[in-house]
Formats: sequence, structure tokens, C-alpha cells
Amino acid sequence: MSKNTAAWIDSPYADLTIREAPMPAPGPDQLLIEVRALAVNPLDAIIQSNGTVMYGWLQYPVILGEDVAGIVVETGAKVDGFAPGDRVVAYAMGLEKGRDAVSESGFQKYVAVDASLAAALPNAMAFAEAAVLPLALSTAAAGLFEAGQLALDHSHLGDAVPREEVVVVWGGATAVGGNAIQLARAAGYRVITTASAHNHDRMRRLGAEAVFDYRDPDAVDRIIEAVNGSVVAGVLAIAVGSAEPCLRIARATGARRIAMASPPVSFYEQPRRGGLSLVRIRLFARLGTRTALLQLRSRLRGIRATFIWGSAIAASPVGPAVWGAYLPTALASGAHLPYPEARIAGDDLSAIQGAIDALRLGVSAKKLVVSLDPTATGS
Repeated sequence: MSKNTAAWIDSPYADLTIREAPMPAPGPDQLLIEVRALAVNPLDAIIQSNGTVMYGWLQYPVILGEDVAGIVVETGAKVDGFAPGDRVVAYAMGLEKGRDAVSESGFQKYVAVDASLAAALPNAMAFAEAAVLPLALSTAAAGLFEAGQLALDHSHLGDAVPREEVVVVWGGATAVGGNAIQLARAAGYRVITTASAHNHDRMRRLGAEAVFDYRDPDAVDRIIEAVNGSVVAGVLAIAVGSAEPCLRIARATGARRIAMASPPVSFYEQPRRGGLSLVRIRLFARLGTRTALLQLRSRLRGIRATFIWGSAIAASPVGPAVWGAYLPTALASGAHLPYPEARIAGDDLSAIQGAIDALRLGVSAKKLVVSLDPTATGS
């Protein structure tokens, strides 16, 4: 193995800096992966913009990054099912509380990941294509299947035993939404979703039976009409500001649960620097007010509205069901498509900061990926 290099964030709000990093040592249940592709997520941009507001346990300097794909270099003593040389996609958990935000984070050439959150890749699938999956897939799975969220039945995941219940996904073209559509369909549920008009065909290819433009002022009414009296097993609210229309849908259809993947305000609006500012004060005031009002209105109507934490699946039966039993077979057969489409943002670690900056400006139905694969010929 060569030396390890990482994109470090040395202090809250700082730009990423490329320099040498310790070589991770995999634990008994982990894999050491040589990263060939990595993707940036809104979470990376939010942590960089928020400082210590949300992830106060991070002790800087740290390494960001959750989405990786690459080659297994070493396996822990208790690992079965993987061997050096295997091509895998994996969810890097370093930023979670109690984890190692250096050795277990994704923005580096070598990373230690939990074998339970890794899946074998088909030989024909490029690393960059697969790197879009981990955090989005895990967040979608948590929202759909965790007992504290929509609590859908995943016992037939991959068998697609048909059910009559409907799952509403507001924000189907997002990374989480596109994977939620596929997972819900793989578990047998019918799916109704929203997306911009130019993404409607894409949503149907992923498995949605009906798609509505979220910009349409009548979108909520049209979704309720499409449900047509069927049981709504749950509503997944993904895009910023989606909780309000989802609450209206739940009230009208009798759904009792809403799982929310996004806050009611955009954290991108605040300046990326420390200290108080009028913009930051207003943003957090809106966040607190809107969240409190949403919780009050939902509880008064007997609806449970909860925020999703994607890493929850690491400590529940959902993780093995999705990452172990479902994903390898589904990727190999083409039943689960890597979503969203990868857009290559560069070919070395120095491209990550530019990709995060571009993400803040908005990226639709694509995910920004940095390729570290010397054998790649482009995408």
C-alpha cells in the first residue's frame, strides 16, 4: 500500500486541506478499502457551514465524507463474505457520534468501513456509478423501514410481493427520494411521488406509479385524488419545506406517520464563518418556529412526524436486510439502479471542496463524484 492522503477540515467553517493521513487499521468487523470513487453529500456542506451547531462532538481536525466505492485491501478478523481484491460500495460512518472521524470517514484514499454496511459490486459497474448510493440509500431505508419512522415491512424486500398500500414520496428526484422509490417498490408497496416535470419519466422508470410536479399549486389535491381511498402506509418528506404539504396529504388520506429527511429551512443560506450574524439568527429562529408548529399540528391530528437519521440502520435489523440481503443481488440483477446519476467533479482529492461549493448552488437529479480510479476512462 502507498501512503494515505486525505482532505482534512482543520476547524469549523474551514476549506478542505489535502495532506497525509494515518493509514486506517480495520477493526474486527471492518474492511479496509482503497477508495476509487467518492461522492459529496448535503451533509458535508452542512457540517462545513454549521461549524459545531449540529455535530458538536467532532474534535477538529477531522475528515468528512460518507459515500465510497473501491477495492478491499484488508478484512477484520470477524469478517465473512469479503476478501482482499473485492470491488465494493460502502457507507463510511466516521462522522457519527462515538466513531473515528479520521480513519472511518470517506474523503481519503484508504478508509475503514463496517462490513455490514458494504456490498459487492458487479464487475460491469463503475466505481463512480456506485459511489452515489451509500448515504442516500441508508437514509431512504431508515425512513421507510425503521420502527421509529414509517416502520414499513421489509420482510419481502427484493421479492416484491405486491401490496395495495401506498407510500407517498415528496421529492422523488432527490438522491434519497430515488432510492426510497426503489426500496419501497422492492418491498412491494405502491409509490406516488413528486418531481420536476422533466424528471417524471425517470421517476416512473424507478418504479413510481404516479408522478406530480411539486410546483403545481394543486399537487397535494392531485396526490390525494391519485391515492383514491387506498391505505397510505406512510409519507416520506424529503425536500426542504416538504413537511407542510406532506402533513396535508397525511391528514386527507389517514396516514399516521411522516418521516422527514430535510429540515424546514435551508442551511445553505447562512454564511460559512463563525460568530453570530443576522442571517444565522433569522435562519435558526425560522427553524425552531416551523419545527415546533409542525410538531404541534401533527400531534393534534394524531400524526407522528419524525426526522430521519440515516445511520440508525447500522444498529438495527434494517441494515443487514438492505445492505446484506438485498443490495448485492439487486445491483447484480439491475433491480436497483444506482441513483442519482454520477457527475464527475474531478479526479483527485483536491476536487472535493469545489464539488461541495457547487452542491450549495444546487444540483438536480445528479450527485457530484470525485473519481480516484486510475483505470477509469471517464463518465
